[in-house]
Amino acid sequence: MQNLPPPLPSTILPPPDAVQPSAGRYSLAEFVRARAQRDRGHGLFELENERLLEVNLNGQMWTKTGSMVAYLGAIKFTREGILEHGIGKLLKRAVSGEGTQLTKAEGRGKLYLADEAKKISILKLQNESIFVNGNDVLAFEPSLKWDITMMRGGASMLAGGLFNVRFEGSGMLAITTHYDPLALEVKPGQTVFTDPNATVAWSGTLQPQIHTDVSLKTFFGRGSGESIQLRFDGSGFVLIQPKEEVYFQQQTGG
Repeated sequence: MQNLPPPLPSTILPPPDAVQPSAGRYSLAEFVRARAQRDRGHGLFELENERLLEVNLNGQMWTKTGSMVAYLGAIKFTREGILEHGIGKLLKRAVSGEGTQLTKAEGRGKLYLADEAKKISILKLQNESIFVNGNDVLAFEPSLKWDITMMRGGASMLAGGLFNVRFEGSGMLAITTHYDPLALEVKPGQTVFTDPNATVAWSGTLQPQIHTDVSLKTFFGRGSGESIQLRFDGSGFVLIQPKEEVYFQQQTGG
């Protein structure tokens, strides 16, 4: 007898093609049932789908400005103040051009967040640290400490892409990627090189260095992203995505 796979849990929303009584056509009632919001009991952060985050808010949350698409309940939104996180972070933003703009959501209700239909990953930090590209931060708990950091080495060669956000402590963090991300393990003696424009995050144990491939630079020309890479040594992981987002540009000079 053929072994059949176990049935899916009833809390998992079936894909749309599993609810097609009329060859892909829905009545209004069928459409609403197929796409209805579902409480899965996952806690503070829940994925309604891979591109839409539900925050079960009861207190305060930091979110990427412009990411709110809907909410239920009594929630107040406050744009991050100029000195909200101190003069130190303000000066770093002025120098780095780091564009992470935050909005504080306070109250009680359900908050729905999305960012240009990018895929969302939920991370639970437990007295850990992680570096994330600022543009890929969607939401995080105020229990997490954060700061803007700069990569070491090669600063004179680059116009941007050196600055990221370091999170530390315990709490929930939601990040976004174009398509499915891939985590590459970094081990002693096993160096990992990545394209800065495709690099989303890396573990707090790693300190990437700027690596320049002179032969690639000569072959492709000054404007090539492949000629400048991030080099990771040590123990940890690097998260990449299968799309290059151009924050990182090489200075062309005279």
